Amino acid sequence: MQSYQDLIEPVVSIAHEAGAAILEIYNTDFEVEEKKDESPLTLADMAAHRVIVRGLRELTPDIPVMSEESANIDTGERLSWQRFWLVDPLDGTREFVKRNGEFTVNIALIEQGEPVFGVVTVPVTGMVYYGTRDGGAWRVEPDGTPQPIKARRLGEGPKTAVASRSHKTPELAQYLEAMGEHTVRSIGSSLKLCLVAEGEADIYPRMGPTSEWDTAAAHAVVEAAGGHVTDLQGEPLRYNKGESVLNPYFLVFGDDSHDWTRYAD
Repeated sequence: MQSYQDLIEPVVSIAHEAGAAILEIYNTDFEVEEKKDESPLTLADMAAHRVIVRGLRELTPDIPVMSEESANIDTGERLSWQRFWLVDPLDGTREFVKRNGEFTVNIALIEQGEPVFGVVTVPVTGMVYYGTRDGGAWRVEPDGTPQPIKARRLGEGPKTAVASRSHKTPELAQYLEAMGEHTVRSIGSSLKLCLVAEGEADIYPRMGPTSEWDTAAAHAVVEAAGGHVTDLQGEPLRYNKGESVLNPYFLVFGDDSHDWTRYAD
């Protein structure tokens, strides 16, 4: 298998191709009420899915691919995988429908339950985030300029939390209240994790349902940037460890010298 560094360029290219397929539908005059089989949203999902699966199978034919759109893989077979691609072709469905541009294409490589490589692209802007184990994390501007990114240490004054635009819960409100003085930035999709990775926020507490494909790629970016993704007990979030592909509630943060779990009591 290629090194993680060798995978960056071809996987980013695959993600951009998937993003272009999404934009072909996004830029039409569509209306969506729910995720029906023939809705523009579903068509965009599936178009991106097909591009990514085809591209990854050509790039690494020996590594299986699990996508949100092909999640009905036999559980026993899936649990036997030691290395696999975990893909969300279009994360941020509500953002797609709202046309606010805050949706992403997500491709992660999982090894032994850990995200070791991740690419997140933003089709509307062309922005790219990627991170590799031992290779650091980077944000690539729409003009192609790469910038290294790093999760930040906790400073003086109010903490900055990032939260979903579309998924607010009583548990989240309780967590934020327990945290004390803070500001909140709201954004859609896996961009919430990327804000922590690039040092724009201190904490992203997720007190609502997510699936493993929602987080894996940006999780890899966060860890490559020196940040952390844990459950509410402080244990690292891991993948493909059981029959369910649902994540527990989790915390994404940069500074591990601060006990972020205490606000979840």
